[in-house]
Amino acid sequence: MFVQGIDIPTGLDAPDPAEWPYSVPSVGGLLSEPLELRAPVTFLVGENGSGKSTLVEGIAEAYGLDARGGRAGRKYANNRPKGVLGERLRLDLTQRGARHMSAGRRARKGYFLRAETTFGLAEAVSGMHGYWDENLAEHSHGEGFLIILQTMFDKPGLYLMDEPEAALSFMSCLRLVGLMHDLAESGSQIICATHSPILSALPGADVIEVGDHGARRTTWNELEMVDHWRRYMSDPGRYLRHIVDP
Repeated sequence: MFVQGIDIPTGLDAPDPAEWPYSVPSVGGLLSEPLELRAPVTFLVGENGSGKSTLVEGIAEAYGLDARGGRAGRKYANNRPKGVLGERLRLDLTQRGARHMSAGRRARKGYFLRAETTFGLAEAVSGMHGYWDENLAEHSHGEGFLIILQTMFDKPGLYLMDEPEAALSFMSCLRLVGLMHDLAESGSQIICATHSPILSALPGADVIEVGDHGARRTTWNELEMVDHWRRYMSDPGRYLRHIVDP
């Protein structure tokens, strides 16, 4: 592992907890208590607006990755300053992580896959040295995602993902589960924000549910998301009768 926890240092210039992003409970909670990362793969699961993507972006910037996505040591679009959280977030690095950070930006191994910016990034970097050889325009959306994942997530490093399931089918999500497992076995660390019950079922993963309660460690079986999917798949009408007129 590279990062074993995150927190927000406080002091004379402590941020206002009423201001965004500290007003989001899962982020504001870091002002009083660190969030431990205990496994090679960590899933942050929660509803829209719960702060999971904000946390992943902050970790990316604190580690030196571009908040808009891309590989370690490269900037996607510009040299804009870090965001509010990325500037303040402190990473509790392992010895390995500290060596990795001290090696310099270009020597770091890692990638931040952000679903909403992935194909804008792909248009900017396709054909450049150090990226993929395939022309993603000749592949489907989901196939393009898998090409990026299989090409860029190929060496031990810190890999961050924000809703990577967005373009993937059921079977492609299973392929990503296999890739995550192999990366963890090779010595990589993965931190992934997701809505997917398929991805978050990866055996041995640390599952953290974020929401109005802040952030709490749980299990796949206890996730509210998993409970809703089970209920919906067994009887869609239990949900749809409140949404669709008969």
